[in-house]
Amino acid sequence: MEPSPTPAGRAETPATGLRREPAEPVLRVERMEPALRVERMSVRFRMRGERHVEAVTDAGFALAAGECLALVGESGCGKSVLASALLGLLPGNAETAGSALLADGLDLLAADEATLARTVRGRRIGLVPQSPASHLTPVRTIRSHLEETVRELTDPPGACDPSGPSGRAEPSGPSGGRIPGAGRRVRRARLRAAAEAAAARAAFPASHLDRHPHELSGGLAQRAATALALVGDAPLLLADEPTTGLDRDLVHRTVDELRAHTREAGRALLMITHDLAAAERIADTVAVMYAGRIVETAPAAVFFGPAGPRHPYARGLLDALPERAFAPIPGAPPELGALPPGCAFADRCAQADAICRTRRPPLTEGVACHHA
Repeated sequence: MEPSPTPAGRAETPATGLRREPAEPVLRVERMEPALRVERMSVRFRMRGERHVEAVTDAGFALAAGECLALVGESGCGKSVLASALLGLLPGNAETAGSALLADGLDLLAADEATLARTVRGRRIGLVPQSPASHLTPVRTIRSHLEETVRELTDPPGACDPSGPSGRAEPSGPSGGRIPGAGRRVRRARLRAAAEAAAARAAFPASHLDRHPHELSGGLAQRAATALALVGDAPLLLADEPTTGLDRDLVHRTVDELRAHTREAGRALLMITHDLAAAERIADTVAVMYAGRIVETAPAAVFFGPAGPRHPYARGLLDALPERAFAPIPGAPPELGALPPGCAFADRCAQADAICRTRRPPLTEGVACHHA
C-alpha cells in the first residue's frame, strides 16, 4: 500500500444523506441519542496503478447505551477495518466517507488525530483487542500496564500543584516543614490502589498483578485487556474478536463478563466476531457483514430464533455451525478489489438469478437481498 500524500487521507463526505439536520430543542431533550450512530460509512484503500480496494461500503447501524451489537462475518469481510476507522487507526492510504457520531455529536471519521488521541481512545471508546497477550508489552507486569493507563487517563495535564517533586504539594511534618518524597509516596500509593481497583472490576486476581503477559492463561490475558479498557470509564466498548483462541468455557466466561460490564454500567458494546455462538450469548442486535457491506441487521432473538435470518449468506453462516446442519457455504468471498457489479454473494448463492448478478441489492428493511 502507498502512503497517502496528504495527512488526512480522507475522501470528502457527500453533502447529501450523511449530515443530520439539527433536531428541535424539545426532541433533543426527550430523546436520548445512541452511543454510536454509523451512517453510510465507507472505507477504501488506494493501491498502485490507481486501483482501489473497497473494504467497507455504506455501512450503517445505531448502538444504544446498555446494548450490545455483534458484527459478524467471515474473516476478511471488513469488520476490523470498520473498527480501525472508528478509532482513527487506518493507514495513510485509506479514504473514508460517511459519518460515525458519538452521543455528544463528535464525528469519529472527521476528528483529527489530536482529538482522537486525547479525548476518544480510552476515554470515550475502550478497546478490548484481539489476542490481548500480543498487545501487552512482554517485559512489563500487568500492574505496570494498569498503573500507566490509570495515570494517562485519569490525571489531566496541569491539574497538579507543581510545588512538590511529584507535581503535588508535599505533606508537612510536625514542625511545618515538608517531608521530602512524601508526595510521591502518597501518589504512588493512590496509583497502586487505582490499578488494583481496575483489575478487580474485570475480575482479574490481585495475586497475578505482578506477573508478565506470558505467565497468564488465555482467560486471564483477556481479563487484563478488559481491565485496561475499563480504566477510562468509556461509555462505548469495542471488542475486536475477544474470544479468539479461547476454549468454549472461557468463551462463555468472557462474553458473560463483557455483557455484565455493558448492562450493569450502561455502556454500549460493539463486538466484532466470527463466533456466532458467542454472538448469540451476548448480542441484542446482530449485523452481518459480507464483502465490505452489511447485508442484514436483526434483533438477536429473531436472528437466532425459529424464523432465523433472511439473507442467504446469514442463513448459511448458521447452517455451518456443528449444532445445526454443519454444512459449509460453498465457494469463497470475492476479492474486495474486484467486486462484481451485482450482489457479491451471487456466485455462492443457490437462489441467484440474472438480476442478482447485475444489480446490487439495497439494504431495505434490514436485509440486502433481491429475494428476501
